[in-house]
Amino acid sequence: MKYRIRPCTPADTGVIDAIINDAAIAYKGVIPDDCWHEPYMSRSELEAEIDAGVQFWAWDNGSEILGVMGIQAVKDVTLIRHAYVRTAHQGRGIGGALLDSLTSEASTALLVGTWADAAWAIRLYERHGFRLVDQVEKDRLLDCYWTISPRQRDTSVVLKFEGH
Repeated sequence: MKYRIRPCTPADTGVIDAIINDAAIAYKGVIPDDCWHEPYMSRSELEAEIDAGVQFWAWDNGSEILGVMGIQAVKDVTLIRHAYVRTAHQGRGIGGALLDSLTSEASTALLVGTWADAAWAIRLYERHGFRLVDQVEKDRLLDCYWTISPRQRDTSVVLKFEGH
């Protein structure tokens, strides 16, 4: 399948929003009920993330965007943020291609946080060179580099990129 990975533009915000909220349905019934809400990410939350420095990248097949993934420089690291692929296109290597593209460009340590019960996401990151950090390190990293609720902190994991 021909595709290109490209930086998203402001014109892509609606598509990013749609992809995130379509793909995030996978979390419903998996993450704690008190952490689930609809939409999973509101448009204003998405715009706040972009304003805070999350640069989204798109997997674009020429006619539509099928996946998005963000990166954000925070202090001395780069965070992988908001990695989502349209539900109908999951399992086809789109997330992996985005992840490989973003990790190949990184010049600082790369971290990703996800829900502890999102086993499919953890497997994806591990297949692409990330390793889970221990509980103490997870808590330290989440406190240092993310702004999340204590409940989300307690139900999340952090993975660190160690290379392919």
